[in-house]
Amino acid sequence: MKRVARYRLVIPIKRSTNSPEYTARGVAVGLGWALTPSIGIQMIFCFVTWIVAKRIFKWDFSVLVAMAWTWTTNVITAIPCFYIFFITGQLLLKGSDDLSGYDEFSRQWSNMIPQDSNLGYFEKLLNEMSIVFDVWGVPLLIGCLPWALLGSVSGYYLSLAFVRRHREARAQRRLEARKRVVEGH
Repeated sequence: MKRVARYRLVIPIKRSTNSPEYTARGVAVGLGWALTPSIGIQMIFCFVTWIVAKRIFKWDFSVLVAMAWTWTTNVITAIPCFYIFFITGQLLLKGSDDLSGYDEFSRQWSNMIPQDSNLGYFEKLLNEMSIVFDVWGVPLLIGCLPWALLGSVSGYYLSLAFVRRHREARAQRRLEARKRVVEGH
């Protein structure tokens, strides 16, 4: 898992030839969409955001980096993330009467979502999301907003610092290598 995360998330940031801000904006958009209950269509949302941002607001970011960073949430992390979003939404809406525990939440999820279905990918996704929103809708949507905002902002600044440090270290290594070559001759 660590290797996959490094290959899919870190390497594209390190290899980017664009400005650090361009890459960091991609991370911010990707994490923003990753921290919403839109698992399965987050990459599409990144692409639409990229088109709108570029054409209407004249604001650009790495759409590939954004799409990669949506993978921080996935089928494995969906239930824990949805639970956190739901609890946060309940607390924000002052509806703390339905703060069931995680085990109960995941049990409800498993019972609601049909496991054996002959539906296609998007039909199944639409079916699952409609069930989720019928049961947990408003608290889930409201609860994801602070997490999406926090993830987006922190992702921007952390990745910006990471890219800058990486490029400075790489430049320093190249400078030292050139010095060794010159001194060796």
